[in-house]
Parts: sequence; C-alpha cells; structure tokens
Amino acid sequence: MARHLITSAIPYINGIKHLGNLVGSQLPADLYARYLRQRGHEVLFLCATDEHGTPAELAAAKAGKPVAEYCAEMWQVQSDLADGFRLSFDHFGRSSSPQNHRLTQHFAKVLDEAGLIREVTEQQMYSPTEGRFLPDRYIEGTCPNCGFDSARGDQCDNCTKQLDPVDLINPHSSVSGATDLEMRETKHLHLRQSQMKAQLEEWIDTREGWPVLTTSIAKKWLTDGDGLQDRGITRDLDWGVAVQRGDDPWPGMEGKVFYVWFDAPIEYIACAQEWVDAEKGSDWQRWWRTDKGAGDVTYTQFMGKDNVPFHTLSFPATILGSGEPWKLVDYIKSFNYLNYDGGQFSTSRGRGVFMDQALEILPPDYWRWWLLSHVPETSDSEFTWENFQQSVNKDLADVLGNFASRVTKFCRSKFGETVPEAGTQGPEEARLIATLTEKLREYEAHMEAIEIRKSAAALRAIWVLGNEYLQDAAPWSTFKEDPDRAAMQIRLALNLIRFYAVISAPFIPDASGQLLEAMKAENADWPEDVETALGALPGGHAFTVPEVTFRKITDAEREDWQTRFAGVRS
Repeated sequence: MARHLITSAIPYINGIKHLGNLVGSQLPADLYARYLRQRGHEVLFLCATDEHGTPAELAAAKAGKPVAEYCAEMWQVQSDLADGFRLSFDHFGRSSSPQNHRLTQHFAKVLDEAGLIREVTEQQMYSPTEGRFLPDRYIEGTCPNCGFDSARGDQCDNCTKQLDPVDLINPHSSVSGATDLEMRETKHLHLRQSQMKAQLEEWIDTREGWPVLTTSIAKKWLTDGDGLQDRGITRDLDWGVAVQRGDDPWPGMEGKVFYVWFDAPIEYIACAQEWVDAEKGSDWQRWWRTDKGAGDVTYTQFMGKDNVPFHTLSFPATILGSGEPWKLVDYIKSFNYLNYDGGQFSTSRGRGVFMDQALEILPPDYWRWWLLSHVPETSDSEFTWENFQQSVNKDLADVLGNFASRVTKFCRSKFGETVPEAGTQGPEEARLIATLTEKLREYEAHMEAIEIRKSAAALRAIWVLGNEYLQDAAPWSTFKEDPDRAAMQIRLALNLIRFYAVISAPFIPDASGQLLEAMKAENADWPEDVETALGALPGGHAFTVPEVTFRKITDAEREDWQTRFAGVRS
C-alpha cells in the first residue's frame, strides 16, 4: 500500500463553474483518487474554494452582500455541486480559513527572513472612476504578444505570456469599462523569484515523466525575455489575508492584503489542517512535512494549463524558499481547454453549460463519462451536443446498460432471480478470460499513468468484450438445446456485470453502485485475478433486475438543449 496526496486546482468563489472548469482539474483528480483507493492505497484528496481578491469583492458587491457572507454561501453552493458530481474529496476547504491566514503569514515571515521578499515602491493602475487601485486581473486589453483582445493585466489566457497592465494595448477596467486609467505610486512586497531561478530549474529537471504541456509552460516562463521575474505578493484590497510577519505587524503594509496567487496554493497545506480540525482525519503533517513522515508520499496535482506557471514556479518558490521541510509536488497533470460548441466556455461571460445546469438535465454519470473520455489531455477538445448524445447512447446505453439489462432479464425469464448452477466452461470462456485479463492490465496501466482518455477507451473495450461474448454464445438459442450450457453462459455473464461494476466505479460511481446492489455483491474488491472474479457470484446467489442503468438521449432532447444553451447565461 502506497500513500498518495492529491490536490486539484482550487476554483474561484465567484460563481458556479462550467464543465470546462470541472474537467480541467477536479474530475480527473477524482477519477485518480477513486482508482487508487480501490487498489488499496491510502489517499488524501483535497480541494477548496479560492476566496480572496477582487473577484470575491466584486461578486459580493454585485450580489448586494458582505463579502464574507457571499463567500460562505458560494462555498456551500460549490460544495453541494461537488457532491452532485460525486467528487470524493476527503475535505473541501476554504482559502479564507483561519488555518490558511496563519500559514500564509508564516510563509511570508520565513521568506522575508531568508531575504526573498523585497519592498518595492511602484506605479500601479488607478481608476479615478472607481476610486481604487485596480488589480492586474481587472484590467483588460489587447495582448502585445499575440493580439488576443481580452488579455488580462497579469497574463494572456490565449498565449499564457506573463504581462503587466502597462503592457496591454488599449487597457480598460473590466469592472466599469473606464479607460481613464492612470498610474499612481503605491508600496508593495515582491517575492524574489529571480533569485531562485537556478534552484527551480534544477528542481523541475528532477521531476520525472511530467506531461510535455506542463514542462514546456514552466520552461517558457523561466527563459522567455529576461527570464523569471520577481512577482508582487500584496495588493491594495480590503478582503484577504492581512500582510503580517507571522503574528507581527509589517510596518508600511498596513491596510494591505496578500495577493491571491500567493495565499491560494498555500491553502492546499492549510486544507489538510482544516481536515484534521473538522475531525475527519489526524496528523496532517505526515502528509505535508518530510520530517514528519511525508517523505514516502507521492503528491499529484491536477490543473488547467493556465494554472501551470503558478504551480511549477511560484508555489515551489514559496516552498523551497522557506527552507523548511515541506512536501513538494511529484507530478503535475495539466490539461488543455475544453471548448464549447464552436467557441470557448467562459465563467465571466456565462457561456457554455454550468455544473448546476448539467445536473438538472441528467445524472452525474452521464457527464462524468463524456467529460473523462474526451478530456483535453494532448490538445484542446470540444463539447458538442451531437457528440455528447452519440457517446452516451453508444457507450453507456448500448454497450454497458444494454448488457446488464439483457443478461438479468433473460436469466429471470429462464432461471429465476438467482444465479443458475452452471455446467463446465469451454474454450470460448477460457479465451474470454484470457482477453479480459490482458485488457484489464492495459486499463490498470493507463490509470496508473493517469492517461485518462486511454483509460476510458480501455474500459469501453472491456465492456465490448462481454457483448461480443453474449452475441457469440447466444444463450437464448443455446437454452433450447442445452440448458446446462446456457446456465453456464448466463452465470458467467452475471459475474461480468459485477466485474464491470467494480472496475467502472472510478468513472461512473452511481451506475457502479446500482449494478452492485442489483447483483447483491457485498464484496466488491478490485479483481486481481479475472478468473476468480468471474466466479464471485456462486450458483443460487440472488440478484434483482436493475432499473435502466443508462437511458438514451433523444434527438428532441438534444435539439432542445442545443437551443437552450446556445446563448449566454444571465
């Protein structure tokens, strides 16, 4: 048994997330966590809401609520939606937690003591119209590098180039649209990332097998232009972690807070403290401190490509720069973008299908299967309603659901609702078991390598093998001439239902649970040996015919949803 720490990028608090957000971090992380648990490993799977910064302030103002109240309400909304999609977090925390405030201030103190924080008097964009300094993310304009017309003041989401607001062409406030922006003097703290360039390069080079997407983005930031730059870690805002050196005030920084990108990754660690304080676990340090037992932990992060620079450079700079024995990430699984029907998903613009809307239409397994089997691993992928309908109908309804229905209904009609006593298996069954064993090992290898699309394809291929066997064996015909042989075939097929339920659980947990309940399968351990697994339900074992596992999506439904979600969510 190994120990695995898993985190997914923490979502902003300001609004309900769309399916592109879900498939870009949380859902693949859940798939991996579920699989590792089934294989007997010890897993701590953490996520949280990212609650600080201007996005939270503005969203709260728009809702007419105090920011703390708004964040608490939206945390509950996001937590409920995570449950709705069956995300199996061990704890879903909050970056506004007291634990994260204390830990962020601690890191600031030790980084300052290490000479890695410097005080800078700088010019920042000020909006006279709004009477406030504008954070980089709330200044938009045209990217000078690629020409994208919705680049933000900190980064272009199109080419991922790091930017400053003054770099933008035709900058304007994304809050009010004001263009009368001016530079004013203010004082802030910068993390001296440039001093750690060599150490970060060396550390990245020791990470084995990272996706090309992850390493290419990290190295681009290290080498582009003048290389890795120092980065501001404070902002002129009211809501956030107060700038302190541990428990002590920071002279000259009164009324300022730490920049959200600095405190948000620290929440991964603080979330483990929250997990303990919520009495869900014990000894969080054995997961995060290498001097307390975390040395044998494998730490995997999941995120969209826009988050890669902060997790490969800035957060490691914080950890390494502290000089303390914190656990560093071993593997970063990063994803490209999921696009929506010819354009982009967008939370800020309300475009696409959002998590709450998806669950109003269909249960979570339908979405989980499509999203994971089309995850944008090596390139951007696109959600279309036609493809969604086709995948659900062919993969889930025709292949898996139809198999379970045909086998159980035939058995009920010929042998009753118990597993029939079986005759001797023949060469056809031996070939099936050998092929299933080979394909199961392929599936496991892809899951362990976090090759999600290949894992989904391998799982579907295993489902197909059962259907092909059923077609070739044709127990409905065999029964007329050799009832004992038909009984053997159906017993094997009933055991296949249980087998499929077990190995499909990481992808479609609800359907898995439904099929296991129908098979009255109490012991659902991972099938280390296929032949043994296909004899788990003995003759005389009772079962029930399951409800329809997956129904087909009609053309009328698809057309209705295409129309309903063609515009922009208000």
